[in-house]
Amino acid sequence: MYITFVKDSLYGFAIGDALGVPIEFEDRKKLMSSPVTTMKGYGSYDVSEGTWSDDTSMTLATMDSIIKQEGTINCNDIADKFCNWLNNADYTATNKVFDVGITTKYALMRYWNDKVDAPKCGGTSLSENGNGSLMRMLPIALYCYYKKLNDKEILEIIRKVSSITHAHEISIMGCYIYVRYVMFLLYGKDKLVAYSMIKCLDYSMFSEETNIIYERILKEDITKFDLDSIKSSGYIVETLETVLWVILNCNNYNESVIGAVNLGGDTDTIGAITGSIAGILYGYNNINANWLAKLRNKECLDKIIEEFEFTFN
Repeated sequence: MYITFVKDSLYGFAIGDALGVPIEFEDRKKLMSSPVTTMKGYGSYDVSEGTWSDDTSMTLATMDSIIKQEGTINCNDIADKFCNWLNNADYTATNKVFDVGITTKYALMRYWNDKVDAPKCGGTSLSENGNGSLMRMLPIALYCYYKKLNDKEILEIIRKVSSITHAHEISIMGCYIYVRYVMFLLYGKDKLVAYSMIKCLDYSMFSEETNIIYERILKEDITKFDLDSIKSSGYIVETLETVLWVILNCNNYNESVIGAVNLGGDTDTIGAITGSIAGILYGYNNINANWLAKLRNKECLDKIIEEFEFTFN
């Protein structure tokens, strides 16, 4: 079952990413009147259809590091792989790097140029709470699931890996919520049951102020919010709210990712994270075959999937 989850979630992630790339930053009203329904190209970054972005590239880099480190987490090696992506276009769909987040870029410059230890490179200011570490947490969820780690161990790994680029507590807590939700799904929980379970977890290791920021997810029922209150931005809190709102209100993979990207805003990241969860819930075989056919550089995905599976079996 674990092996299936790797392919389901990674292809789900990459498809959601590629669907969102051409329309990133598009206005929601425009998309509501002319929604995306197929895999398109060009648009925001002038790239061909089926091209994934930094979201998938950094996720693949994280997985490749875990593979090369024989099933362990080495933050400096992960950062090395990120720099190979940024500088050499490793893990890209078309040998082209685009859409690099500012916080991520500065963190990797600190690592590469200033030789700072990777977990100390991430941005720590309130303004540096974009979704740049959340978008690469799928491999960490898979890793923690397979290793059967406890709460303390899960949090420590998330804190270190997120802090390569995003070290503020708001980012750490958002990543923790996502990883725990995905892990509950991997353990076979229904999506609504998994949502109720993340609401019951202990978050006392985070400050009261940060807990308050996540109250719409953890204290209220995110499924009940109306569309206008869902802000599909690159701010990690709003990204996570949007993803959970879509997942819990949709009933298949295609509906989920199309619903996510047509909300506008940070469409590639929201599409990718939504796709990772929807892939687990509905499986690779329920992803639109036409989208799969158009996805670029599937050879890279398949190689990473095969090697990641081998690492843990």
